[in-house]
Amino acid sequence: MNPVIGMDVSKGESQVQAFLDKGQPYRKSFSIKHITEGLGSLLEFLKEVENSAGGNQPTVVLESTGHYHIPVIQFLEEQNYVYIVVNPLISHRAKSSSLRKVKTDAVDAYHLCELFYKEELEPYKKRGIQLLNLRNFTRQQESIAEVSAKTKLQLHSLLDQVFPEYRGVFGSLYSKVSLLTLLAFPTSKAVLSVSERELTEKIGSLCISRSDAWAKERAEKLRDAALRNPFQNNLYQSHIFNLELLVSMVLQYQEHLSKIATEIDTLASEIEEYEILQSIPGIGEKIAATIISEVGEIDRFNDAKKLVAFAGVDPSVYSSGKFTASVNRITKRGSCRLRHALYMAVQSGIRDSRKKKTTDEIIARNKRLREFYDKKRGEGKPFRVSVVACVNKLLHWIYALLKSRTTFQDIA
Repeated sequence: MNPVIGMDVSKGESQVQAFLDKGQPYRKSFSIKHITEGLGSLLEFLKEVENSAGGNQPTVVLESTGHYHIPVIQFLEEQNYVYIVVNPLISHRAKSSSLRKVKTDAVDAYHLCELFYKEELEPYKKRGIQLLNLRNFTRQQESIAEVSAKTKLQLHSLLDQVFPEYRGVFGSLYSKVSLLTLLAFPTSKAVLSVSERELTEKIGSLCISRSDAWAKERAEKLRDAALRNPFQNNLYQSHIFNLELLVSMVLQYQEHLSKIATEIDTLASEIEEYEILQSIPGIGEKIAATIISEVGEIDRFNDAKKLVAFAGVDPSVYSSGKFTASVNRITKRGSCRLRHALYMAVQSGIRDSRKKKTTDEIIARNKRLREFYDKKRGEGKPFRVSVVACVNKLLHWIYALLKSRTTFQDIA
């Protein structure tokens, strides 16, 4: 016998259905909670199915559901059970094969069992804890960076209504010393209420690595900006309150991002693939950490084409009868974070790094990638099509480097 257990996972609970063999359902489906008691009853059921199947251990099939299935697979790993995590696209296609339109958790669990016998499903390849930790860090970094960027836009908009002339005081509006100074003096009235000496001392205390002359120059600029500011009297106290709030939020986001970056550097420095990827011109620390955390162990992919498909940059194919589509978009069914990192790597690689003063020769950061890009452009390919082709080429290089454990310079 070849027993299987299908689990339709949802938030906090799962519907369980068992088959002893193809076409042999075992008992009615039932629901379990993702708590100690519920998982304990699942273990008892697993052993019951194993005994009924002549001692053959059942395989558990479940859909990938974001993070809802994590407690289940962690429990199955602790109990040494084989499990298969199915892509929702595959399971949805199997459910759609039925003429009847029925959608319940019990039916979904039943279909997962049937899918096990119809498709050649491979057991889930467990990923290393180190790379999973790195993936969690890089994804959290991206999430906070997005929120921080939106907060900066709100701050920029509000500053236009309170103190627009402030933007020229410091080289970067969002530097720590600039934000702390703005927090201390958010309006023209606050700046002009103190002497220039007090402004100099305050700025100097916020940036001790700078000279007194630099602090004095900033204080003079700040005072001049306050005098030029069209909003000498702010009518809306809410604007000032919100401005101070947004400045504090940006400072907090910067602190969080700095901590995460430190954790990423510490963790990634212990991974060999991290240094290998950085040997490719155009790939820096942040992009390298994102790529290896999303790709995981390279042994999960039998060839470079599967890695390309995982990234979602493989072309879709449409052909019916005598018609074959000539314009095929990429599938975009893989990791969007990996695609974005690869796109940034290509953009950085094909960009000109410098131009020699003695000649007109332009040197790209990644000469081989730039030559491939120019070749595609010379064939009449649009910019985006050429960049996607470069991403595909870059993925083949990454696969070869990680498989052979060599650097880019060694094969260039």
